[in-house]
Amino acid sequence: MFAIIVAAGWPIWFLIVASVIALALIVERFFALQRRKIVPAGLLNDVIKLQQGGQVTRDVLKRLEGNSPFGRILAAGLRNAQAPREVTKSAIEDVGRGVAHELSRFLNAIGTIASAAPLMGLFGTVVGMIEIFGASGGPGGVTNVDQLAHGISVALYNTGFGILIAIPALIAHRYFRGRVDDFIVEMEQDALKLVDVIHGARQ
Repeated sequence: MFAIIVAAGWPIWFLIVASVIALALIVERFFALQRRKIVPAGLLNDVIKLQQGGQVTRDVLKRLEGNSPFGRILAAGLRNAQAPREVTKSAIEDVGRGVAHELSRFLNAIGTIASAAPLMGLFGTVVGMIEIFGASGGPGGVTNVDQLAHGISVALYNTGFGILIAIPALIAHRYFRGRVDDFIVEMEQDALKLVDVIHGARQ
């Protein structure tokens, strides 16, 4: 493997760095976007019971905010429970935008690597081809067809490696983006349920 990296030339090191970054971000997002961490099961029902029982205190709100991103959204609604419906809803939306931005963290970086990796690989191949044909045209250059074919195959390692990085990065980006969108929709719907309960539109 190391021999292939050496043979592929210096441009492949950019791809290696990109692959390490992509892997680290994918692993981080995989563990960060677990449902139990974002939208804990039963949290909405627990909050509704507390609100209906008049048990919402500062300590409860503080624990709720530290519980999860969804907890922060619900806590915003409870803090503004005495305000008009539109004010309560606006407070929830403000916190929700911040939560949505937080959940989308690093996704742009993964998407950028997915888009840039094939181009970086192509750049490495072009550099390798230039070096090969430049060497073959000069005095004492490469004249053997087999050697030339081998040199071209080595240059193509960059393109192959770039595509190899791009495919899983693209899949991960699409998967995480869809997962974040699902969380946002679910939290929005559940938060509206809390607003309805607070203002007596739902039991």
